[in-house]
Amino acid sequence: MRRSPTGRSTARSTNRRRAPADVDVYLFPAVVGGGLGDIEEVLAAGDALARAGFRLRLLRLGDRALPRSVDGPWSWPRLARRTTLSRRGRAALTVAPSWGVSAAPGRPGALGRGGAWEAEAAAIEAAYGPRSTLHVSLEEFARTLTARSEDRERLREGGVPARALAERLRRSERAGEQAALRAAYRRFRGFDRPNVLHLYASFRPDPEFEREFPEAVVTGPLWRAGRVASPRRGSPPGRREWVWYASPASAETIAPEVVEGLRGVRPPIHLVVRTDRSWRWIPPAARATVLAGPRPARAWQRRFAAAELRIVTGSRTLLEAMALGGPFLYFNGVLGAGRRRRRHRPEKLRALLEVARTAGVAPGLRRDLAEFAQGRRVASIVRRAAGRVGPWARFPSTWPLTGFRPPFDDAGRLLVDVARALARAPDDAPGVVARFRAAPRAL
Repeated sequence: MRRSPTGRSTARSTNRRRAPADVDVYLFPAVVGGGLGDIEEVLAAGDALARAGFRLRLLRLGDRALPRSVDGPWSWPRLARRTTLSRRGRAALTVAPSWGVSAAPGRPGALGRGGAWEAEAAAIEAAYGPRSTLHVSLEEFARTLTARSEDRERLREGGVPARALAERLRRSERAGEQAALRAAYRRFRGFDRPNVLHLYASFRPDPEFEREFPEAVVTGPLWRAGRVASPRRGSPPGRREWVWYASPASAETIAPEVVEGLRGVRPPIHLVVRTDRSWRWIPPAARATVLAGPRPARAWQRRFAAAELRIVTGSRTLLEAMALGGPFLYFNGVLGAGRRRRRHRPEKLRALLEVARTAGVAPGLRRDLAEFAQGRRVASIVRRAAGRVGPWARFPSTWPLTGFRPPFDDAGRLLVDVARALARAPDDAPGVVARFRAAPRAL
């Protein structure tokens, strides 16, 4: 039985209650941001629903190709692939990353192009009816920003210095830019659709965000239970190995410092870099290996599980590292260089550091995690991690999360509850969405 980072079991549920046959589940995996985590998130949701006994389908109408990167070497849950729609249940539940981007219908005006799964979503609504179709939208992990916070991040990532941010924000608010951001966010997320349930997985509830956007439902993380194979068959016996999922374009800029930090470590540590981007820097063959392009899912899972330390990015590999236990470093990319270097999308790291603070993780370890994520003092941090120096000898094995009422503490469990609620009311998908939107979520 595998332990979860919160201390709960993630093994297959012993609840023998049979899933209702009245709900057909459709997965809409797609890349919304730059990484592949959006696809993995949908498959993790599919796993949770399949383990509860629901039927899964991957519907791609006609002879159209799947969206880019979807037909790769993924660890798929059990599902049926279809090119025509065949209705069996009384209701349908679809799961998509950012439904407003990946599956919403086209609309007039700028940026009105429909999503990659537009045709399938429309066909399902036509077959089952809008009141019997519930769309689950998996939004970006830990990205629960109010319009003002989103505006601040827009300016910060655009290069506005910290000392000038306050004045620029005041000017932006007076000019109506924050109001425009708020309206555009509501529109392009599809908050006006009563049969779309928007789930924002995070480490903590965010009442301020939910007050501004009451359609949003903030939940605990979406773990992928039972995904990682036994680590015993990962790296070769007797070899110390680190793995790095180097998704951000800026990962290559810190790679020489990572390898330098491992120089002279005894016994030696070999670094395995996995990247889906073109990789120009060639590391010393004896100290590092670069694996470019897609990898067989199970082989990579074993290697990831067996690694002594994992360097992760985004949300999916971060959650996998937390679930496995053991040390990790986080790098989600940086913008700029030198004194103007700044983190890209830092909200996930901020959320992790807050969890670490409340869990009593040593300040030195929190500082190392924060500075590595910003691409600072990389080699010295790597040396401390490799030597288990100071707080690195006490890296947390579990990450207790607090603040959510069950089932909102676990997005996978919540998805199963939503599907079962739809099975009980197959003609009232908007009512099911409204109840989960209104339910108290924070403790």
